[in-house]
Amino acid sequence: GINAEYGKQWYQRRVRGMVSPLVKPRIVKKRTKKFTRHQSDRYSKLSKSSWRKPKGIDNRVRRRFKGQYLMPSIGYGSNKNTRHLMPDGFLKFVVHNVPDLELLLMQNKKYAAEIAHDVSAKKRKAIVERAQQLNIKVTNWQAKLRSEEDN
Repeated sequence: GINAEYGKQWYQRRVRGMVSPLVKPRIVKKRTKKFTRHQSDRYSKLSKSSWRKPKGIDNRVRRRFKGQYLMPSIGYGSNKNTRHLMPDGFLKFVVHNVPDLELLLMQNKKYAAEIAHDVSAKKRKAIVERAQQLNIKVTNWQAKLRSEEDN
């Protein structure tokens, strides 16, 4: 279960206010749907989203016939200003330890820290505490978090 200590920390994070990005531009995606692989509807072994470029000499998709699946091209790329931006307006920065977090000291309005998946619970706790001191947003601060009574 969740203990009082955890609840208190959560409340303090809310009251103190989360870090907000310096600028939050509107993110416009040219296409949100995944590109469908040619003939993936015909064979169950082909997954719909695993795009492969058709290479056949007579292939309708490659030749861009009307009514066929669309192929990915450079024109679908995102705006340079909003590329890799998360919906909250931050860019992601993967952190493995506390010194990595110190790099974001002056960039806390642009980058949000994300703790790498292979970091232990003990180090995670230290990273989250230091991030609070430096006023850095951590996207996955609650991962691998166990309450005191579980230990």
